[in-house]
Amino acid sequence: MSEAPSERRAEAGRRLGVGVIHGLFRPRVLGAWKVPATGPAILAVNHSHNVDGPVVMGVSPRATHFLIKKEAFIGPLGAFLKGIGQLEVDRTTTDRMAITNALGVLENGGVLGIFPEGTRGEGDFASLRAGLAYFAVRSGAPIVPVAVLGSAERRGRLVKALPPLRSRIDIVFGDPFEAGDGSGRRTRRALDEATTHIQKQLTEHLETARRLTGR
Repeated sequence: MSEAPSERRAEAGRRLGVGVIHGLFRPRVLGAWKVPATGPAILAVNHSHNVDGPVVMGVSPRATHFLIKKEAFIGPLGAFLKGIGQLEVDRTTTDRMAITNALGVLENGGVLGIFPEGTRGEGDFASLRAGLAYFAVRSGAPIVPVAVLGSAERRGRLVKALPPLRSRIDIVFGDPFEAGDGSGRRTRRALDEATTHIQKQLTEHLETARRLTGR
């Protein structure tokens, strides 16, 4: 049985992330003040590189519990991720334990981090899974769009798995928004409508972030 997510552990992960990310790269953070200071919130992050999660964890003003694919929870890395309050999820099935843990984070007033595209891709929010809509509608938590730009840059890499060391990565937080229509309905139609609304908001934020940063 999975251990309940710990806010204290996630905060330890955030503090560790601050040092690591600022040591390896040159993050430029815009709009972090838009993350609600208290209460539940969901960070919806575009995903084009493995470093995106650690980057957001290290620059977010609040401790964040990310839903991370179970394949990453192997050996020492798995123990480390659990030790900093991250959540394991099996993407091949309806992972009820992961759902319970994620909702638990929100019910306790914490911050849940999600890659709504489900896996690494172009990072353009072109294909969203319904999980984000479900968590947002079920919990009533606002969604904060987060655009990570520059993490997939390939030129000048010293370490193949990482963006170029000391390169600039832009992290742009957007305005929080509600996913549902306020009715709390969780029917398939309601979730489909919420997903469409979410995709529109995230895509618009990404376009705005690219204009702001010139990326």
